[in-house]
Amino acid sequence: MKKQDSKSNSAPIEESGLMNLFKDELKDIYWAEKHLAKALPKMAKGATSEELRSSIEQHLTETENQISRLEQVFELLGVKAAGKKCEAMEGLVEEGKTMLEETEDGSMTRDAAIISSAQKIEHYEIASYGTLKTLANTLGMSEAASLLEQTLNEEKNTDVKLTQIAEGFVNESAGAEKE
Repeated sequence: MKKQDSKSNSAPIEESGLMNLFKDELKDIYWAEKHLAKALPKMAKGATSEELRSSIEQHLTETENQISRLEQVFELLGVKAAGKKCEAMEGLVEEGKTMLEETEDGSMTRDAAIISSAQKIEHYEIASYGTLKTLANTLGMSEAASLLEQTLNEEKNTDVKLTQIAEGFVNESAGAEKE
């Protein structure tokens, strides 16, 4: 298999089963990130605490940058950026919407639900970017692997931040609320 030419931004790469899997997974997470970018403002608006709202808004900015990085990876492959519907992300976002609807506006229980939903999404993204980075390395695409690793690290950091918010005050406050 021909390796990526690290000096070229759009070196053609021979097709293989692994390359096809990489492209398919790339399309999947591209669609997922674009779908998530539409859902994050609703999650932020539904948050009760300013800290959670701010964290979600910051992650929206990161998500937009992540979409841009994915577009760079598509460029490295010499193909147009295109998404393929991600059933997993669609389901996770839908579950998050349901959690918002089923919790009381202005409650810490709602924040706990938002964090639960957001962490499920983060864990899906961590798994996806970890896989993509490993595949890129296996395919000899070090520049793509580096871009994917940046996003992977952001997703891990967001997960940690959500845990800190939950454990810092949200869960305990939610536990003290009456139904």
